[in-house]
Amino acid sequence: MKKNMPENNRSFKRFGNRSSRSKTQTTEDRIRDFILRNSKNGYYTKVSTLSYKFEIPEDKAWEIVGMLLTDGTLESIHDEFTGEMKLCEAGKTYLIMNLEQQRKRQKSQEFQSRKQKSK
Repeated sequence: MKKNMPENNRSFKRFGNRSSRSKTQTTEDRIRDFILRNSKNGYYTKVSTLSYKFEIPEDKAWEIVGMLLTDGTLESIHDEFTGEMKLCEAGKTYLIMNLEQQRKRQKSQEFQSRKQKSK
């Protein structure tokens, strides 16, 4: 008596069926998701980062940023030292600003404690 072996009854995926695959994201969607993810993690995204991270021309990065700012997805501020535009999710500007200040204070305290230990 022969049993049906499971490997003989395998169903194979059809690799040519594109409808079951997820759609590839546009550059605009990838940039928006990147900025929103950084915001959720408590960081701003500098506009200058986008052109080299996503390998797009700087003018295209600015065009996408303008679109995202216009539709209300993002907010922007300018770096107080460099003047560079920094982006975050709408409504998170002050939260991230406070997190940045906390990180700077913590870094400064760690530096001070290392400096005192080396004396």
